[in-house]
Amino acid sequence: MTKNVKNFEKMIFTGKRKTAVSKLRVKPGSGKVFFNHLDHNELGLFHRLALTEPLRIYVQELEEELKYDFYIKTSGGGKEAQIQSARLAIARALLGITGSDVLKKAFIKYDRNMIVPDFRRKETRKPGDSKARAKRQKSFR
Repeated sequence: MTKNVKNFEKMIFTGKRKTAVSKLRVKPGSGKVFFNHLDHNELGLFHRLALTEPLRIYVQELEEELKYDFYIKTSGGGKEAQIQSARLAIARALLGITGSDVLKKAFIKYDRNMIVPDFRRKETRKPGDSKARAKRQKSFR
């Protein structure tokens, strides 16, 4: 069910969350995920589950075995944002490889942020104030 079998190895899929950026390469394989040169099984439980969510939905919806290995490099942000950006990159890669509308609808039904990046950013500090929303206190005496 691959749409462009020859070209997907040369493609780089990206994901963003806050200031974290993930770049993902796909190679033919057995469904392994490598996150910053580590096998995803060496990560903590919740991080491992977050990275495998798109893969599980792929297997469940399309009822075919996963034939790709995913190599993810992340930079910037914190650990959680890096995991979420990698999750976004995996889901985008699966959609790019298969081109399946069924899979896209399944991702959106499960969690919209699996395909659409979260656009929220930190609010900037205003000049003359201490924080982004905090205002200077007045003294009435």
